[in-house]
Amino acid sequence: MTFETAPQGLPLTLIAALLVPAVVAQDAAVLRRYDAPVATQAVAVDPHCFFAIGNRRVAQHARSTGAVLRHWTASESMPLEHLNSGVVLDGKLYCAHSNFPRYPETSSVEVWDAQTLEHVESHSLGIAAGSLTWIDSHDGAWWGVFAHYTAPVNDDPHARDARWTSLVRFDRRWRRTGGWVFPAEVLGRFEPHSCSGGAWGANGRLYCTGHDRGELYELELPAAGAELVLRRTIAAPLTGQGFAWDPGRPGVLLGIDRPRRQVLELRIELAGGQSNP
Repeated sequence: MTFETAPQGLPLTLIAALLVPAVVAQDAAVLRRYDAPVATQAVAVDPHCFFAIGNRRVAQHARSTGAVLRHWTASESMPLEHLNSGVVLDGKLYCAHSNFPRYPETSSVEVWDAQTLEHVESHSLGIAAGSLTWIDSHDGAWWGVFAHYTAPVNDDPHARDARWTSLVRFDRRWRRTGGWVFPAEVLGRFEPHSCSGGAWGANGRLYCTGHDRGELYELELPAAGAELVLRRTIAAPLTGQGFAWDPGRPGVLLGIDRPRRQVLELRIELAGGQSNP
């Protein structure tokens, strides 16, 4: 969708948002809800546990009962400020982290042992292209989004709006190898915030969420150029933020209901009838 001009006084992203077809029915079924007071930012998952993620806390819950098994909290010796989305890979929990809302924006990837919840690694990305909000592993590479916000979050005179939000690909040593931006249709749904969650599906498409809307945006890399292609908007009863595919149950993802401090299990149909890993 291309927009050459906009009516005076209205940003292009707002015009794009108004032209996105309204979603009138839920495309995701709720399978289960768990109480998870820490879940203000995201949830990550492995076959036996899920991890409720807050700004400075992580809580490990049993999937069978929802009971809290372990807690981790930031401290003076571990001064993490703003944890975001997480993903569990090879027995480790990887979380995006930034100094949001301070500036200049700095980001890092923080790592815990997924069994003991001991913090075991930190990869500093320093001053990057915004605030890191999510990471995922796909096709032999790391991927992450660096967010910018249209609504003012501090008094930075050089702050950029959501149009500067970008998807970045890294090699396994966190060296940048590529980058893409979001289409106007999606930016209009992110505003006045930005992209808060994302993960790759088994069908090779990228699924992203905004800050608070109950929607997932199904995207593909472009054949040429640097703008992601929106394929579908999926209505879901989550409230934006970080989510994660269930590694053992096809078609199931876990997201959060932030106002209720709950983690939700949802089932959706991926494009092409494929299910998540």
